[in-house]
Amino acid sequence: MEYRELGNTGLRASVIGMGCEGFSEDNYAMTARMFDKAQALGINYFDLYASDPALRAAVGKALRGRRDQFLIQSHICSVWQNGQYLRTRDPEQTKAGFEEMMRLLDTDYLDVGMIHYCDAMHDWEAIVQNGILDYARELKAQGRIRHIGLSSHNPLVAERAVVEGGIEVLMFSVNPCYDLQPADEDVEQLWNDDAYAADLTNMDPDRQRLYETCQRRGVGITVMKAFAGGDLLHAELSPAGVALTANQCIAYALSRPAVSVVLAGAHTVEQLEQSAAYCDADAEARDYAAALASFPKIHWEGHCMYCSHCAPCPVQISVADVTKFLHLAQAQGQMPETVREHYAVLPHHAGECIRCGACEKRCPFGVAIRENMAQAAALFGY
Repeated sequence: MEYRELGNTGLRASVIGMGCEGFSEDNYAMTARMFDKAQALGINYFDLYASDPALRAAVGKALRGRRDQFLIQSHICSVWQNGQYLRTRDPEQTKAGFEEMMRLLDTDYLDVGMIHYCDAMHDWEAIVQNGILDYARELKAQGRIRHIGLSSHNPLVAERAVVEGGIEVLMFSVNPCYDLQPADEDVEQLWNDDAYAADLTNMDPDRQRLYETCQRRGVGITVMKAFAGGDLLHAELSPAGVALTANQCIAYALSRPAVSVVLAGAHTVEQLEQSAAYCDADAEARDYAAALASFPKIHWEGHCMYCSHCAPCPVQISVADVTKFLHLAQAQGQMPETVREHYAVLPHHAGECIRCGACEKRCPFGVAIRENMAQAAALFGY
C-alpha cells in the first residue's frame, strides 16, 4: 500500500480508502469482511457518510480492538429520521445525530468530522449562520474530532469553504469527466453543450483552481466518485462513451493537486482488492492519457450516480438502491439471483412509487427517476 500525508493534518493515509457503499450488503455482514480485508491490504482510511444506525453499529463492532488501525472520516449533518437518511442544517438535529453516531461507532473521536454535502452558496451560508461550523469547531476544541472537513461537488462552494471556513479536509468528486463540468448552482448547467466545446482534456478552470488552492493551503482532498458510480468502467454506461480501467481512474484522481486518498466504493471484498491492486500496477497500467484523448463529446444528463441526493422519498423508497439493482439487472441482460434477493429485502419497492416527482427535483444529474421506478417495477414484478 502507498501512503500520503493528508494535507497539513499530520495524518498519513493510504491512497486507497474505503467508501461505505458496500457495508450494508449481506445484512451488514459485509462490514466486518471489508474491514478485515482492508487491514490485510494496508488500507487505513474510510469514509462513513451513511446515517443508517444499523450500518454505523456494524462499523463500530468491526472497529473493536483495532480502532487505532484506522482513520475515520465520518459525517456531521447526515442523520437518520423516520427510517431514512436526512441531510440537516438544524443545530439540534445535528448535535443529536453526532452523539448517536459516536455511541454507535463506540469511539471517543473522529479523525475527520465531515460537514455533509454542501453544493450551494446559500447552503454554505446556512452552515455558518446556523452555527454548524461553530459546532464543528467546538468538537475539535474538545478533541472529539481531530480535523474539520466538508463534502461537496461544487468547486466554487468548496473553495469558499476552504478559504473562509478553515476546512482542513475536502471530500470532492474527482474523475476525468467531472473535471470538465463548470461550477454552477443551477445543476442543469452541468450538461450545457458549451461547457464541452474545448478539447475534452481541458479541465474546468474552477476545478483546477480549487485543487491548487487546496494544495497551497495544505487542505487534503479525499476523492469520491472516482469511477462515477462505476459507469466509467463500462463503455456502454460511461457518459464519455469510452471505458476506463479502475487503475486509470485512480491514477487520474491521485494526479490532481492536493489529492491524498481515493475512496473506493466497493460492494465486495473482490472489488476492494481490485482497487488496492493499483499500488502494484506498473506505469503503463496507470496511464490514462491515451484514454482521455479518445473521449468523444460527453453528455451527462440521465446518469444516476447512486448519490442519494434524491432522498427523502415520501413513501420511503430507497431510490438509489432500486436504481442500482435495476442497472445491475439491465447490464447483465438477465436477473442475477443476488440482485433479485437484494431487491426483495428492501423495505419499500419501486411499485410503491406515487410519481410525485420530488426526487427528480433534487437529483443533481437530471435522472428520469419516475421512469426508472416504472421499469424496475415491471422488471422485478413489484
